[in-house]
Amino acid sequence: MADIRSVVREKYGEIAKGESGCCAPGCCGGNDAAAKRKIGAYIGYDAEALAAIPEGANLGLGCGNPLAHAAVKPGETVLDLGSGAGMDAFLAAREVGPTGRVIGVDMTPDMVERARENARQAGVGNVDFRLGEIERLPVADASVDLVISNCVINLSPDKPAVFAEALRVLKPGGRMVVSDLVLKQPISDDVRHSVEAYVGCVAGASLQTEYLEMMREAGFGDVRVLEERSYGDAALFGGYEWLREAAKSVVSAKVRAVKPR
Repeated sequence: MADIRSVVREKYGEIAKGESGCCAPGCCGGNDAAAKRKIGAYIGYDAEALAAIPEGANLGLGCGNPLAHAAVKPGETVLDLGSGAGMDAFLAAREVGPTGRVIGVDMTPDMVERARENARQAGVGNVDFRLGEIERLPVADASVDLVISNCVINLSPDKPAVFAEALRVLKPGGRMVVSDLVLKQPISDDVRHSVEAYVGCVAGASLQTEYLEMMREAGFGDVRVLEERSYGDAALFGGYEWLREAAKSVVSAKVRAVKPR
């Protein structure tokens, strides 16, 4: 397989610029606004939340709402790994309020540019979108109360580094809440080595047991799955035959973990 970071950066750059539809499970039902609202409702966002974010922030790339179980408090600092056009970052910004702040990190320059423009146009001042890789976060040690991520960690070729970095930037007692695609059973070699399946958030997914163990090995405690949703019967896969086939093995899981005090 080609260098996966370059492939992912190129594909998601095209999505950010509107030059390509996406093939991630969260948006295979269509790329128009109505389809994105339908998918958003399916993966856990209520209509009020979807209406509150800046126009252009919802690119239909998620697989769940990590904020639904995050218990965000006013004044907290939230870090969004793979923040894209800013959808979850903007929702978190509403919850932390003017005394809190949200940092979004994304490795795709076009995504960061689009998120910054969304923030500017919407007048949202408590968000800071930074260019960087989630395996090497441009964030200070012990400076964050909550780390969130939505269908991004599966794309990383070095997931242990992602979890180690999340632990590093969290304050003692801080928590990590992610929505991500994981496998309940192995996928075929054909899917595993497909560039399209990797960009589509499937080929890079880990077995759920291995995913949770990587979090524990990084140093997290109280690692638990809060919710699972199967994509096997979801009408989100459009004409992507390989995605419909892979959906038999894939679930969207919301996972929570805590940095020990």
